Amino acid sequence: MPSRRPARLALAVAFLCLTAVAGCSDSDNNSSSSDSSSAPATSAPASSSPPASASPSGNAKTKITINNFKFMPDTITVAPGTKITVTNNDSTTHTLTAITDKAWNTGDIAPGKSATFTAPTKPGAYKYMCTIHPFMKGTLTVR
Repeated sequence: MPSRRPARLALAVAFLCLTAVAGCSDSDNNSSSSDSSSAPATSAPASSSPPASASPSGNAKTKITINNFKFMPDTITVAPGTKITVTNNDSTTHTLTAITDKAWNTGDIAPGKSATFTAPTKPGAYKYMCTIHPFMKGTLTVR
């Protein structure tokens, strides 16, 4: 009698992949919220990912989303003093913290929550990371 182990393994892997994809598809569609409200994130189409970088725009608000242990976008360009909202769409807590001089630190951002910080006023490239997950990195350029 043939073994059913490979078929069961394939079924288990397929289930886990579908579960992971479904769990990572949440996105924050509430552009007016910049606080740590407890409202759950709503789903967005997979094709609505943020641009790779944003152009400088005075003191306009800019967004960074945390999804699947990645900052999206991970490279962003803003004007000095721009307000930046960071939304955590992962299932675990993250931070967004300047690496070199600790120019900013969002503190812990719980799943489904947001935090806002102000970009430095001095032009330059500022590397940042999640202090909980140091492999998560990005660059904020102020022009």
